[in-house]
This record gives sequence, structure tokens and C-alpha cells, in this order.
Amino acid sequence: MQRRHLMLASLAIAASTTAFAQSNKPIRLIVPYAAGGPLDITSRALAERVKDSLGTVVVDNKPGAGGNLGSDLVAKAAPDGTTIGLSAVATHAINPWLFAKMPYDAAKDFAPITQMVRVPNVLVMNADTAARLKINTLADLIAYAKKNPGKLNYGSGGNGSAGHLAGEMFKQGAGIFAVHIPYNGGNPAQLALLSGQVDFNIDNLATAAPNIKSGKLKALAVTTAKPSPMLPGVPAMAQTIKGFEVDTWWGLVAPAGTPRDVIDKLNAAFTTALKAPETQERFHKLMAEPVPTTPEQFGQLMDKERARYQDVVKRSGAKVD
Repeated sequence: MQRRHLMLASLAIAASTTAFAQSNKPIRLIVPYAAGGPLDITSRALAERVKDSLGTVVVDNKPGAGGNLGSDLVAKAAPDGTTIGLSAVATHAINPWLFAKMPYDAAKDFAPITQMVRVPNVLVMNADTAARLKINTLADLIAYAKKNPGKLNYGSGGNGSAGHLAGEMFKQGAGIFAVHIPYNGGNPAQLALLSGQVDFNIDNLATAAPNIKSGKLKALAVTTAKPSPMLPGVPAMAQTIKGFEVDTWWGLVAPAGTPRDVIDKLNAAFTTALKAPETQERFHKLMAEPVPTTPEQFGQLMDKERARYQDVVKRSGAKVD
């Protein structure tokens, strides 16, 4: 009986692999966020670049439940390579600890394909607020917070968002206290910072860059381990807070059980596209660094980040019912 089951499983895998190789059916790339943001824009750019090797790739935006809705659709899709999805730090590292009930298992229900990008986060202040408080550096901000406990506040896109958790990590590393003010999404949080309702945010560079360039926001430090070439002259937070490092990342996954040769074909197509000079140039304009990896490397990153955020979410006290 066991031998028969193994034979049937092998036949099923062979059939799905053949179907993927011969099918003219477009590949559905589920992006679990709304259209227009950096994750969506980079996904569409990459989908365009792999047409020659994979055929048509249709980007399908399925936002909802902090990214869980779209990710669950990927988890439950047929493991034949015709449905893949975008995985992000929220959907595959933060949400498993933030939500009381998850519709999918981030560790078991997906097969990694490749990381796509890494985007530095940046601690930004309202430029007028920074000038008024005479804060020019991260050390100045920390010194002010220590002399004036509880007077500073920071905004984020909501309880348990990447910006909230990065803020909590900053507070712990710097030994300061600042009031967290959650907003309903990243855009309202940024508007609150621009209007002076909050003093600082930790946001991804792709979102903050236009207002940094215009002078409305003052960048104090990037959250990468080293200064980012995408924001010359701005130091890394690790230069002031030893060991501090927080990246925003996203990549591609398939449903668990997708045959290895299908994963390899997808990986080859997408990593080649990520290495293309045209992709590099376009992504850099979005302040996003292309990071092509093996499936194993991306899987290891997601495992490492999931373990890391388990502790961060617990310490923050953030929960979503």
C-alpha cells in the first residue's frame, strides 16, 4: 500500500510539472496589497521582464487582513506553478505572531522561490519640528528624549505594523520612551508626520524619499547595518545603537508541494530578471535594492525574520483579534 501511495504521488508530481512546462495558461502572481505601492510596482515590473521565459504573468492584487487574505489564496492554490505570490516581512514574519488566528502557516504552507528586494527603512522627523527642537542627528533625538521623557511621539501604519515594531526596537536599543500613535495605514501616518501631529516615524525609504528630497522631512538615520548608497550622507542607526538593523523585504513564494523543477524554473527566470540592468536601474529609482537569491537563501531569511519578530511582537504587546 505504501509503495502504491509513493507511486501515485510521483505520478502526480510528474503530471503537474509537465502541465506547467506545456501550459499556455498565464501565471497568476498574487500581491496581497493594494495597487500602486512599492510592492505592487516592483511586482509588475518583474512580471514584464519574465515574459520571454515564463509567458504572461498576471499581477492580481488581493489586499485585506494585513496581507493575510492574498497570502492565504497562494497557500491554498494548486501547487503546479501557475499561482505564485508575494511574501513580505508582514505576511511571513510579523503576522504569524500578531494575529490571534492565522488562515495559513507561514512556515509550512509555502515554497520559497527568491527574494526580490530589500528596502532600507529610515528614521525621519518633520523638518520644522527637528529645527524647533534643534535635533540634527540621531544622537540629538536620543538626548532630547532622555531629557524630556514622554514628550516625543511617533506614528506608524497601525499596531503591529513594521513601522511600529521598528519604533519599539529603536526605543529599546536607545533606552528611551516615546508614545506610539497608530494610524490606519502608512499614508495617514505619513500625513500626520508632515502636518506635525507626530514627531518622528520609521518608514521605508521608498515611501519617505520624495518628502526627504523636498525638505519636508529630515532623515536622521537609515536602519540598515551600514549607510545606504541610496541616501548619501545619512548615517546608519547602528553607528549610534550598536547592532541595530531592520530591513523591509519582499520576495516570491509558491504553494507548498510545488515540484522542485518548477521552483527551479521560476527561480531562474525571476533571478535573471532581477539581475538585468534595466531592472536594477528601475528598482533603484524606487529606492529598492534587487536581491536575487536561491530558494534556500530566501527560506532561511524568512525563518530568521519570523523568529526575530516573535520576540519583538511579544515585547510590543501588539495583537490583532
